[in-house]
Amino acid sequence: MTLLSNFVVAVLVLIAFALSNCFYMNNLSDRETKLVRYVHAEPNKSIAYERLAIANPTETHNKPSENHPESFKETTNYRDDKCTMAPQSRFDCARDRVLSKRQCEERGCCYAPLPNSVGPPWCFYPSLYPGYKLGPFTPSKRGLAATLTRAKPSYLPRDISTLRLEIIEETTGCLHLILKDPSSQRYEVKLPADVPKSRADKSDVLYTTEYQSDPFGFIVRRKSNGRTIINTTVGPLLFADQYLQLSTTLASSLVSGLGEHYTSLLLDLNWTSLTLWNRDMAPHAHANLYGSHPFYIVQEADGLAHGVFLLNSNAIEVTLQPTPALTWVSTGGILDLYFFLGPDPQSVIRQYLQVIGRPMMPPYWSLGFHLCRWGYTTTNTTRKVAQRMHNADLPLDVQWNDLDYADKRRIFTFDPWRFGDLSEMVEEFHRRGMKYILILDPGISSTSPTGTYPPFDDGLKRDVFIKNVTGHILIGKVWPGPTAFPDFTNPETRQWWEDCIRGFHSKVPVDGLWIDMNEPANFVQGSMEGCPHTDLEDPPYTPRVVGGELNSGTLCMSAQQRQSTHYNLHNMYGLTEAYATNRALAKVRGKRPFVLSRSSYSGIGRFSGVWTGDVRSDWEQLRFSIPAVLQFSLFGVPLVGADICGFEGNTTEELCVRWMQLGAFYPFMRNHNDNFNAPQEPYVFEQEAQAAMRSALNLRYSLLPFLYTLFHHAHTSADTVARPLFMEFPTDPNCQTIDRQFLWGSSLLISPVLEQGSVKLTAYLPFGIWYNLHNGQPFYSKGQYLLLSAPLDTINVHVREGHIIPQQDPALTTTASRRNPFFLTVALSAGGWAWGDLFWDDGDSLDTYKMQDYCYVIFTAGQSQVVSDPLMLNGALDELMLGGLQVFGVPSPPRYVLANGEKVSDFTYHSDTKVLTMTKLTLPMAKVFTVQWAL
Repeated sequence: MTLLSNFVVAVLVLIAFALSNCFYMNNLSDRETKLVRYVHAEPNKSIAYERLAIANPTETHNKPSENHPESFKETTNYRDDKCTMAPQSRFDCARDRVLSKRQCEERGCCYAPLPNSVGPPWCFYPSLYPGYKLGPFTPSKRGLAATLTRAKPSYLPRDISTLRLEIIEETTGCLHLILKDPSSQRYEVKLPADVPKSRADKSDVLYTTEYQSDPFGFIVRRKSNGRTIINTTVGPLLFADQYLQLSTTLASSLVSGLGEHYTSLLLDLNWTSLTLWNRDMAPHAHANLYGSHPFYIVQEADGLAHGVFLLNSNAIEVTLQPTPALTWVSTGGILDLYFFLGPDPQSVIRQYLQVIGRPMMPPYWSLGFHLCRWGYTTTNTTRKVAQRMHNADLPLDVQWNDLDYADKRRIFTFDPWRFGDLSEMVEEFHRRGMKYILILDPGISSTSPTGTYPPFDDGLKRDVFIKNVTGHILIGKVWPGPTAFPDFTNPETRQWWEDCIRGFHSKVPVDGLWIDMNEPANFVQGSMEGCPHTDLEDPPYTPRVVGGELNSGTLCMSAQQRQSTHYNLHNMYGLTEAYATNRALAKVRGKRPFVLSRSSYSGIGRFSGVWTGDVRSDWEQLRFSIPAVLQFSLFGVPLVGADICGFEGNTTEELCVRWMQLGAFYPFMRNHNDNFNAPQEPYVFEQEAQAAMRSALNLRYSLLPFLYTLFHHAHTSADTVARPLFMEFPTDPNCQTIDRQFLWGSSLLISPVLEQGSVKLTAYLPFGIWYNLHNGQPFYSKGQYLLLSAPLDTINVHVREGHIIPQQDPALTTTASRRNPFFLTVALSAGGWAWGDLFWDDGDSLDTYKMQDYCYVIFTAGQSQVVSDPLMLNGALDELMLGGLQVFGVPSPPRYVLANGEKVSDFTYHSDTKVLTMTKLTLPMAKVFTVQWAL
């Protein structure tokens, strides 16, 4: 055929396709169904309903299925238009297994192969696939309730034919929807501590809801603009004993969350699958990792955002597709959904944290530098590491030990030969103003002779260990060999755990605990005796997990815990251990607890920090550590960081320098190394590299008052600490995808070097004036990318106009730095104003904010002056002085400078950068002060 004839044929095909689509849409609009829209009524007034007519066929379409050959029959053939849809809009009908064309159609689904085997499903649901029918709404204790019924079972085994729907308007911006079995008690997640409930006015909610009656589906819209936030009518609701499925469209393709995975900040919606099932697995792509956070946030148009949280701890698989849409599949529990309407991204996170709880306030010292490796084999080795750091003038606050300290790798013991003077070493660290942390795995050795290992002996007596299906203690295998696993859902276990910590602390006064291997990890599958052949071990559907089975690398799913089976509780094991450890440390030490956990679930930020696990020493993992940290920030875990310089494999000098520079801006900063790797302590490198690392550490230590204040706002107001740019600049489309830069709060922009050999960096600066933190050089950005110089000794940090950063002269420990003079960095706006604040307490006591035992100072700049305003004082700032001030953006040289009315002689002005610097001030921080300059 000629080129022209080919073109004509192609045009005719396109016309025919368009006409068929037009016929389909017209035909669809003529069908009848009922969509129930709940119209929010005024408080104490009657409930109004509105019924709207939209598409719903009257015929049934069920074909025989393998599970229900008689009850699930097709009575009328599907018309072709029910299966006519764009490939990206297909929802998978064969998620549980591969189906042939005949098997697919027996489910009442459409079968249409495509050229590629990867991507859209070949077997997919037709429009308005039969499902549950919605009954009338009636008032419930918390909102509205209705019954959903199926006339005929689905193709799933142990289908649940009747469901209870409850709709609760929790707050103005939070809608809560629950779907559960009313006739049988199923496992429901209970977070380990009560979360204060908001009492926000619900009279002007940010959402409207609509309900399709048959087949059941619901739509959530943003009230202000009518935008569809959730639309579950695009796919069927399935609810069986071990398979719960719900699909929805998405308001945009800009989706973040659903951790923990090795991904960019924005998730890939091109037919990807994310499994939430906690696993001891080093970070890499396409794998379920240590934590599960069934929450996502969507950036909409116009700077708006919303979030969705599925409160379910079973194994979950989330399929993302380019419609854009996603499908939740859970292997158990109930569908307990929260919708957060924001309307801005930061409000979404605050609303989410109202449900799961705001993060803990960390001790001040925990924001310093931490150093650890597996391989500090004696107390003398550990001592020398700390001493060499300080001898090299490198700040170090917290020295750690990995499992090397433990006698036969049993927790709550220490090796009498290699660590016989462990207590003395810890006391030496304390006298030097340092802290000490060691590792605590949950597995309790079960093979020590009776009477020689109290944690196991006492645990047996108190019945604290997880049991197998026969009622005997489940024995797995971890570092010490055969081990039993504490059941932290049992109150007696938590008390036993506290007693073990108290007994060990009386010998070794540790300052915090590092809880590792708490997915929980297991070196055998399930148990030493295997697992029974049950539906819990081999469910009808297993999400795509590493190892292929849910019990791979962990405990048997049929294992018995106080609250439920491990099948239901697995993802919460680390959370429950963190809760127990946090509470135990608070009671034993009487001070603010520090806990670091590897495994995590929603709400863990209330009790623990998190690190990102066994990252490799390479440049790719350096880059991916930023979205990992930012995602945990979205999950309500601000105290987070990656192992600086990498844990697995040997680092290089350049990589370690760049990682130390980036790590100086992780909220949690720790260098941690695996056994047998090349050493990577800062002092082992050449002098040039040491100088660069020292500069990064001193910069961090100088900024700790600012960082501590950010944590205060996270703890009290659910603000984020390490912050994605899209959260602060939601209307800037350039910020939507950035995850190689990030913010501290709203003030500091961090732009690290992430490529080997680079000495320049392309960085995005949102609209406004940004000042180089190092020298005050202003950049007047229109919202643009700039090429910045980035030699090996430099990390680019910029201060946003209109902000004041409280800082302090650095020292080798926070114990020393907290006694040093403060100084302020003032970044004036174009109009000459700026604002900042400082939260300050003793850094270690419990509940200082709640007890109002703290200082809080506001700083304002305007009209050529900086003024402090102490709003709360408790004595913690007594004897501390403001020693200096640097003001960025002073338009011309000042004629003179006054501090509290007294002339200041020690000031300089740099006309090229327009920076005014004052030194040798002695202004009491606990009193009002005023610094003025005359232009």
